[in-house]
Amino acid sequence: MSYVDGFVVPVPKKNLGAYKRLARKAGKIWREHGALEYHEFVADDVKPGKHTSFPQSVKLRDDEVVVFSWIVYRSRKDRDRINAKVMSDPRLPMGPDTCPFDGKRLVYGGFKPMVSL
Repeated sequence: MSYVDGFVVPVPKKNLGAYKRLARKAGKIWREHGALEYHEFVADDVKPGKHTSFPQSVKLRDDEVVVFSWIVYRSRKDRDRINAKVMSDPRLPMGPDTCPFDGKRLVYGGFKPMVSL
């Protein structure tokens, strides 16, 4: 079975091009270090809900869009090993001055499989 990291990211609309460039670079680096798949999707049909929603989860502002991402690994053990390599890879600058989004409002987590069809 596989393991997945999922992300919900608020990206300023004006930074979407920069985010896409970063995502392409990051995806190549994650895959190079062993991730099986890397996906980034920009919101097309997400609305605020009465209680919760993707926009509300990241306190989305009017000038931002939600990006939903996930990375697939063979296992959690592989994910932990791969992420350690990625986080120390100097080709991936991920500081507050280099990210085209507000990392404080990024939502992420690791998920083990429950149903796969």
